Amino acid sequence: MHIPATLVRGGTSKCWLFNQVDVPSDRGVLEKLLVSAYGATDPVELDGVGGATPTTSKAAVVGASPEPGVDVDYLFAQVGIGTGSVEWTSNCGNCATGVALYAAAKGMVAITGDRTRVVMRNTNTGAVLEGLVDTTGGVIHHFGRQTVPGTRAGGVAVGLTFRDPAGGTTGLLLPTGQAAQDLRVPGAEPVPVSMVDAGAPVVLVDAAGAGRTGAEPLERMGADVPWLRIVRHTAAPLMGLVEQGAEPGDAVPKVGLVGPPVPYTSTLGEQVAAADYDISVRMLSMNTPHPAIGLTSAVAVAAAGLVEGSVVCRTAGGPTAEWLRLGTPAGIVAVRCTDVRNGLPRRVTVQRAARLLADARIYVPEPGRTRAA
Repeated sequence: MHIPATLVRGGTSKCWLFNQVDVPSDRGVLEKLLVSAYGATDPVELDGVGGATPTTSKAAVVGASPEPGVDVDYLFAQVGIGTGSVEWTSNCGNCATGVALYAAAKGMVAITGDRTRVVMRNTNTGAVLEGLVDTTGGVIHHFGRQTVPGTRAGGVAVGLTFRDPAGGTTGLLLPTGQAAQDLRVPGAEPVPVSMVDAGAPVVLVDAAGAGRTGAEPLERMGADVPWLRIVRHTAAPLMGLVEQGAEPGDAVPKVGLVGPPVPYTSTLGEQVAAADYDISVRMLSMNTPHPAIGLTSAVAVAAAGLVEGSVVCRTAGGPTAEWLRLGTPAGIVAVRCTDVRNGLPRRVTVQRAARLLADARIYVPEPGRTRAA
């Protein structure tokens, strides 16, 4: 059998997008289809369309939304690499960037002049986002000059806004009720953290308090993965994400280090001065150092910056302004918080880029069949 699909680049991720009319609605059957299509039982995903990294082994199912005021719904899938499973509990802002361009290109929304707004609902989490797609001249563009940290390739400009992101999973921006606290980590010293839910549930570790800088190269972050996994496993029940004693899935809570700005060289070889940004951030994605930063994590960091006493606020020297510039391994990502009410941002925006890469037919075995040896 074959399934129609479109490959998009959204920001620093690649994502296969499927129209909901072309794939099973049953989640279990859909998971089996994706595992087969991606070759996800193989750690290099050789016999499939998966990219064998967390940022390139993603999928989303897109369709018209029944929700008033929302154009499209999308179900995000983080396809496991070598696990034969799919993580369904999270959202992906980079893929949402691609969904916005896809929806405009496939006629799911009407083009409205030089800018076309696409309102999207992530059905995994209920989050509502807006993508403002560059449609200069009233047409869809397949190429563009907008770039993002992590790649020199240009794409179609998409302004991505998260609406009312605070408390999307737990109901509270600060699930434990504390802006910062010492987390007692088994087998290690307590570490100062902020546990935040905005965009996604995130555990932000005060790098200095943990003997780090927050500007570690990816190789050093790789060495810290076991310790950071213990941090997130310890924090998850405190955030109400799992029962005490249970282990969370690999997608949430997300975890990373926050530190002061320092000069560094980006993964693209660009020199970044300390004066060019506000805080250093190093995050994990699916237990792997993220080459830049996931947008849901960027939203959480920016929202935490508004909270007096949080790890981000203290590192930045006080509550942050409308714009917060994050120093990531790939370069500087600027996040904008607007319409702030009672310390909660109603809108958090990141400028991104997307590009349609291919329309394809993905061949997968019929259900119940296996690949021939």
